Parts: sequence; C-alpha cells; structure tokens
Amino acid sequence: MRRGSKQAARETRAGYGFLLPWLIGFFGLTVGPMAFSLYLAFTRYNLFTDPQWIGFDNFTRMFTQDPQFLQSVQVTLIYVLVGTPIKLAAALGVAMLLNAVTRGSGFFRSAFYAPSLIGASVSVAIVWRAMFNTDGPVDTGLSSVGIDIGGWVGNVDLVLPMMILLAVWQFGAPMVIFLAGLKQVPRELYEAAEMDGAGKFRQFRSVTMPMLSSVIFFNLLLETINAFQVFASAYIISNGSGGPAGQTNFYTLYLYGRAFRDGQMGYASAMAWVLLLVVAVIAFILFKTSKSWVHYAGDNR
Repeated sequence: MRRGSKQAARETRAGYGFLLPWLIGFFGLTVGPMAFSLYLAFTRYNLFTDPQWIGFDNFTRMFTQDPQFLQSVQVTLIYVLVGTPIKLAAALGVAMLLNAVTRGSGFFRSAFYAPSLIGASVSVAIVWRAMFNTDGPVDTGLSSVGIDIGGWVGNVDLVLPMMILLAVWQFGAPMVIFLAGLKQVPRELYEAAEMDGAGKFRQFRSVTMPMLSSVIFFNLLLETINAFQVFASAYIISNGSGGPAGQTNFYTLYLYGRAFRDGQMGYASAMAWVLLLVVAVIAFILFKTSKSWVHYAGDNR
C-alpha cells in the first residue's frame, strides 16, 4: 500500500508538471489581465498616468452621458438580431441541399465552406469594401438594370445591411455542423412521416427541426457570441471611424476607439466588462430556455 501511494504521488506530481506551462499561461495571460481589467473599469486611466479610482463613474457615464455608446449598442443589436438568424437559415438551407446531393457533393461542400476558412480577415473586408463601393462591381451591376445607389459603403441606409450580408456570406462553419447533424437523422423517420401523409414542409417541421434542435442550439449560441465580437470588417470598411453616421460603429469598434484613440483605458475596460456580462446573460438565457425546445437522443423529458 505504501509503495502504491508513493507511485500515485509521483504520478500526481508528474501530471501537475505537465499542466504547469498551461496553468502559467492561463493565470498569467488570461486570469491576470482580466482581474486587472476589472480593476481598471473602476478607474480613470490613460496608459501614461497612474489609475485614479472613481468607483462606478465609468458605468454611470456609459449609460447616461454617452450617446455614442448607446448608438453602438443599437447598431450591434441590429447586427446580432438580424444577421444571426439569416446566417443560420442560409446555413441550414444549403446544408439540406447538400444533404440531398449525391454527385459532386465534396466539391460543393468545399466551395460553400471556403468563405468561412478565411474568416473575418482584413483581406476579405478590403475586397468587400471594393465590391460595394461607388463604381464597384455591385454598384455597376445594379446601375446597369436601372438601380442607381451610388455605393453602399457611404450610404447610411445600406452600409449596415452590407455588413450583415458579409456575415451571412460566411455561413460555411454552421453549414458543416448542420450537415453533420442531418446525416444523423434516421431515414426511417422521414419514411414513416411520408406514409402518414406528411408533406415536405410537415416533415421539416416535425422531423428535421426536432432532430436538429441540439445542433441549432449549438450554432445559435456560437454565432450569437461571435456576432457580438465583430470588429475587423467594420474597422476596415469604415477606416476605423464607424461611419457613415455611426452605422458601422459596432460595440467592439467603439471600445477600441475609446481605449487606443482617446486613451480612455478605464472607460474601455468598463465597456469590455459590460459586454462580457451581456454575453454571459444571453448564454444563460439560451441554456435555461433550451430545456423546452432542445431534444437529445435518449431524452425522455
């Protein structure tokens, strides 16, 4: 028994030794900066002077004295509430089409997934800006059929829909997850529904949607969190200004401007923690409500 306990102690020490680099990185690069950011949220700090404790003044200013903050919240919420459902609907629709394709399915999967591979990179934003700018391919094509817009980038009414379109275009990642979920739906369920006289729409509503509910929940949670973090595309398309008229001034872009353009690091830290709390609350609500509409295999609730 003594020999066994010594062996177990050595294995425990070895395990912690292997974990040590990760623990150092976790506490040094994640927990430590987060704790310092939480402290800065209650201070006035510009990177060049010592932080000055001001209590909840940053949060009070944020919600009562900063109209640009409220506008950034509005723009971000529109982007999330409109863009995320459209993106998921497009991903599910294409996944269902690919699930029915037998020839060339590999090529089509790769082609639809390709935009998500490059992600929200600077190069994509530059190309997107050039496409939708004045005299760009999109503007020229619309003008040829009598629709003269004069470019989307500088149009107050169209620049946000253009940003949403960019997000929807990159539906490859949730599409692949939907496709994997569709492959797991037993064919017998569709055959039974068809024998009962159910049409395609009824099969989709009564078979596909319930069987994909866990996948829909996963994609919804992931894409909602990602949508709140949009930054690179908005920064490139608006040249960091958030224009025109603040229609691309997303929450993270405004946070970045306050921190590194205006030197208000304490205020930006407060904004970052508000964003973290909002995303955490949304995730909590999704998890709590999922009990009523998400069904797992073998779940008898």
